[in-house]
Formats: sequence, structure tokens, C-alpha cells
Amino acid sequence: MTVRQLTDYLSQQLQTLYQAPEAASMAALVTEHLLQFDSLQRRMRATESVSAEIQAQAEALLPRLLRHEPVQYVLGSAHFYGMELLVTPATLIPRPETEELVALIEQEQAGRRGLRALDVGTGSGCIPIALSRLLPDSQVWGLDVSAEALAVAQQNGQRYALEVQWLQADILQQDPPGIGPNSLDILVSNPPYVRQSEQALMRPNVLAFEPHTALFVPDEDPLVFYRRLAALGRQLLMPGGAIYFEINEALPTETVALLNQHGYRNAQALPDLTGRPRMVRATNPA
Repeated sequence: MTVRQLTDYLSQQLQTLYQAPEAASMAALVTEHLLQFDSLQRRMRATESVSAEIQAQAEALLPRLLRHEPVQYVLGSAHFYGMELLVTPATLIPRPETEELVALIEQEQAGRRGLRALDVGTGSGCIPIALSRLLPDSQVWGLDVSAEALAVAQQNGQRYALEVQWLQADILQQDPPGIGPNSLDILVSNPPYVRQSEQALMRPNVLAFEPHTALFVPDEDPLVFYRRLAALGRQLLMPGGAIYFEINEALPTETVALLNQHGYRNAQALPDLTGRPRMVRATNPA
């Protein structure tokens, strides 16, 4: 079996659950992971033979993939902003929308040095690790309520950004430990924002495997985390500091209004690459 044949075989098996383009993408990820290839190497070496051992490893992964388990959990890694990060069921799988949030921060903060940034609900640590690498001489924290998630984030930090500091706290009940008033330039968060009633719209691989505490909020108070973060930002951000959120695309107007109510300036919802409102940013008053 060649590299191309292995990829095609995996894709055909996965098409019993997924549309052809998604199945092909997943098959490519599995092949690249097993062979330690990047996507260019997989294409350039498509006619090379694959060992029986690699074929057996691929077969062993298929039952998990065919139970809807996300390919990132099966492989134990996810790509984010040019990095390959460890992920486990204790962490959300980083999404392209979150990469766009990081890109927005990089664009708006370009040229500034020595910034201090806090990411709340850090999960795998993807946001603070990326920011630490993108913002020169920055001091960055990642905070999460889950000790299991922070253990994953710490491993990713050890590989890519040793200087990130990790904090454990329940942000709805506690202030971030060790961060004083008016000390941050950036507060960023991709908090839980999916309403319980929206579960019916979600795919089985998300519902069955990703951590619900990082996903869902009550229908009667879907902005509970944003309300707390908005208040926290007014406390911790320096004058002129910025707050950035990933949001529920159904609630951009409500999220912007919440920030306006807390006295922020220039609050606006921004679209992702598909045109959906998925980010909000605002400025703490000077």
C-alpha cells in the first residue's frame, strides 16, 4: 500500500460518517501523523510504500474515528497557528475561529513591546502560547478552572513558550491570583457560550467527547461569563487596554451592548472569514 492508497482507504472508510471533503481531510491528518509528514511531504511522496506496521496502526485508529471521536483526540494533537499542540478530552479542540481571534490581537497590537496579557478559560493553552510567541517581550498568563486542562496547557507551554504562567481559578467566584488592578494591556477569552438549547444543533463528535463545562451556558443567562469578564476587565485592564472575546454568533448585539453598559469604548462585533459575527473587541476607557 502506498501513501496515497492509505490516505484514500482511510477516507473511504470515514465517508460512512462524514462528507467526502471532511473525510479526506481527516484521512490526510491521520496519514501525516503516522508517517510524521507534513502535507507537502504526503503529496510529494504519495507513491512511496507504507510499512505493514503503519498500516496496522491506521487500522487500529479507525474504530475510534468511526465512533465519532474527534480525530484530534485520537491523534492527541491539533494544529494551531503553526504549532502542533497536545489536546485531550480535558480541553476543547482549538478552532479556526480562535486562530482568527489571535490574528486580530496580533494585528491590533503590532509594534508594541512588553505587553501583559491574560487569557481566561485557556484549555490547551493555545491563545496565550500563540500570543507569547507573537508579542515581543510580553508577559502572558493562561487561566482555567480545570487542573486537567492546565496540565495539558503546561505541556504545550514547555514545548513552545516556557515563559507563559498558568493560573487555576474559578473566574465566576475568584479574581485571577497574582494579577493586580490596572496591570493588563490585553484580556482575552473564548469562554463557554453555547446555550443548552443549542445542543440539538451540534455534531455527535462534539457532544459526546468535548468537555461540556467549556462549552455550555444556561439559556436563561447565556452571557454569564461575558458579564463577569467585562467587570473583571474594568478592574484589571490599564486605561486604553483592550478586551477580546470569541462569541456565540447568535448574540453579537447583546455582547456588544454588555460591554457598552460596562463603560467600554469602541465595542464592536467582527466577522470571521465566513462572514459570521464570531469576535468582539473593545477598549477600556483612558
